[in-house]
Parts: sequence; structure tokens; C-alpha cells
Amino acid sequence: MNTILKTTLLVALAISLNADLKAQGISIPQPSSGQTLIQDFGLGKITVKYSRPNTKGRKVFGELEPYGSVWRTGANGATTITFTDNVTLEGQAVPAGDYALFTIPGKTEWTVILNKNTKQWGAYDYKESEDFLRFKVKPGTARDRAETFTIGFTDVLPTKAVMQLAWENVVVPIHMTTDIDAKVMASIDEAMKGDKKPYFQSAIYYLENGKDLNKAMEWMNAADTADGGKSPWVKLWKGRVQLKMGDKKGAAESAAAGIKIATEIKNPEYIRLNTALLADAKK
Repeated sequence: MNTILKTTLLVALAISLNADLKAQGISIPQPSSGQTLIQDFGLGKITVKYSRPNTKGRKVFGELEPYGSVWRTGANGATTITFTDNVTLEGQAVPAGDYALFTIPGKTEWTVILNKNTKQWGAYDYKESEDFLRFKVKPGTARDRAETFTIGFTDVLPTKAVMQLAWENVVVPIHMTTDIDAKVMASIDEAMKGDKKPYFQSAIYYLENGKDLNKAMEWMNAADTADGGKSPWVKLWKGRVQLKMGDKKGAAESAAAGIKIATEIKNPEYIRLNTALLADAKK
């Protein structure tokens, strides 16, 4: 029996069993629950769709899921991951698109696989010839035991994040990055040609990404003027730019103004943030 036919029969069997249960008026939860995970990343999104098996008292890696064998990285159909923008996984470039996520567990090293065939049931029809990418990662020991297999994202910053595979006492980190600077800079340049110029947001981007601080200061002043000098958040970020430029006196003045405004409008968050900035400016 060829692999396509086997996959078709497996899927048909699953559909048939569910249909039979519904016809009999029975509602039973799936042994492995499904989850769709959507994570904003850079200027795009990452979507992971997978099923989540449980240990149920079993020893997982090395027994239930043997070392050295391709694993569907979940249950039921192949786990899929979609990138709306180009990313880099563990230093390897990955174009935007849809991929099946497979892994080969090992005691001290795992192989992570992005496969081009996303329409698979489990790893029964997996073909290495359809791989787009393979790379190695080191597994770690989880602080807390995971009964249910879990994929999640940690340390998510504008251009880097860690996707984690966690089950039993094992956690497998996959580091990813994305390059958004060229797109952001182009969008700022274009927006500055319009009537409503994004002074505030653009100045923050310049500050946090090591750009021209003089330009950031110019835009912060423009944002402060446009707002009539009445926003404690503008005062806060203006002060941060000034502090970065070495102007402690100016930063202290901006922070003090921010505290005064935040107090008047009863905004405790910006009282606290501007107070912290004032303390930094006086060091």
C-alpha cells in the first residue's frame, strides 16, 4: 500500500470515528487536545498548529518517543508552523511560508526539521527529501514537569525570541531572529512625508535602536510641541533621549515636568516612571 493511500485511510478513519460518535449523540474529548498558537514577531506573525499528547504516567523520550527516530512533535496530524515574514532559526534563514515541524529527539542533542509537506498525518509519510531545513539544538531540563506537550514562546523582543518545546522533564529551545530595520526605516521616511508625522513613535525607535539621537531629539521636541507639553509619556521619553545624549540637566527637567503633569491627571504609572528617570538623571 503506497504512503499516500495509507495517509488517506488514516485521516478517513479519524473522520469516520468522529462522525459515528456525533451520529450517536456522544461528545467525547480528544485524547490529545488541539491548540493554535499565534505570536506577533517583528512586523509579522508566527502561527503554530499542533495536538498535545499527555504523558499519562509513561516515560516519553527514549521510550514512547525513541531517540533517533523522527517524531511528529505532537500528536495526530503533523505540527505546522507558518511565518508571515522571513526569519532566522538558529542562524539558518527561513523564508516566509508554511512548514511541517518534525524533530528527532536525542539524549544530548535534538534535530529540528522544517519539512515542505504540511499535509501529513503524523510522521508515517515523512520523507527527508521534502525537508527544507535541518539543524541541531541542545535539550535542557525543565524546572517544572510538563504533563501535556507544550509549544510556547519566551523572551519575545522586537527582533528575537525563543520557541520552546516542553514535555515531561525536557525543554528544547529554538532561537529565532528577524531583521525589520530596513522596513521600519523605510516606513518612517515615507510617513514623514505625510501630513500626520509620527514624531513620537519614530523618535522612540531611533532611541532604542541606536539611530541618530539628534534626529530623535528633534522629533521628541516636535511631539512635545504638538501635544502642548501636556503628556507625561512624551516628557518621559524626551528625558530618556536627553539622558542618552548625556544631557542630565535636561533629562531631570523633563522628568520633573512629567511628574507634575502625571500628578495633575492622577496617572500613577507615569509618576513612577518619571520619578525613576529623575533619579537616574541625578546620579
